[in-house]
Amino acid sequence: MFDWFRPLQWLAGLRPQPIPDAIWLDTIRHYPFLAELPAANQQRLRLLATAFLHSKEFSGAAGLVITDAMAVAIAAQACLPLLHMGDKALKLYDDFKGIVVHPGAMLARRQRTDAAGVVHHYHEVLSGEAMDRGPVTLSWEDVVASNHSAGSGNNVVIHEFVHKMDMRDGGANGCPPLGSRARRQGWQAIMAPAFERFREQVVMAERFGAEPPWLNSYGAQSPVEFFAVAAEAYFVSRQRFEQDFSDVAQLFDAFFGKRFP
Repeated sequence: MFDWFRPLQWLAGLRPQPIPDAIWLDTIRHYPFLAELPAANQQRLRLLATAFLHSKEFSGAAGLVITDAMAVAIAAQACLPLLHMGDKALKLYDDFKGIVVHPGAMLARRQRTDAAGVVHHYHEVLSGEAMDRGPVTLSWEDVVASNHSAGSGNNVVIHEFVHKMDMRDGGANGCPPLGSRARRQGWQAIMAPAFERFREQVVMAERFGAEPPWLNSYGAQSPVEFFAVAAEAYFVSRQRFEQDFSDVAQLFDAFFGKRFP
């Protein structure tokens, strides 16, 4: 049972009100990948985050009380991928309302049927999860840690919201909604071989002691996870990401509309 998040104190009116300066500046200072944005982009992100907050409902699990500052921190990171995607970009997130925040990592019940037809039940430790046409869940501990983990390319909020983008065209498949078969084929022409190269690196590191890749090895699970893991690294540590995935970085530049000096 969750204690559903009260309406934000400063969003009580019918029209969206600006995020208070103190809360916004604290958020920017806490996350270096946001602080590095040009001032004009920070202002656009602030407007996007304000609109996002008016369309979502936050709840805290296990007694966690969601503060305005927590909600703004999540909103700013969730909206970062939308920053240069146009005025209607928020529609990519309009298939759900709920964001559930846990104090720390979550235990999710899972089941798997093996080749012999035997069903195995187990628990998986998660820092976040995105449900198709359902809520996003996040570990607040991991959200806060995103200021330090950016150097490793990790960001749980971006990861889960990129999953939500991926789900918009009929289920997660490692490809966001692109509008045409030709564009989807172009996407896969770059992402599929990049995923295979990365998966081979992970296998060589885990089985044969080769140097592990910089990118989070969780991305080797599937093309779906590779898209989310690559996107979080792209947004929080783009220069380092480009060293290993220059072709994917250019693909993301074209899709997300992000321009770098």
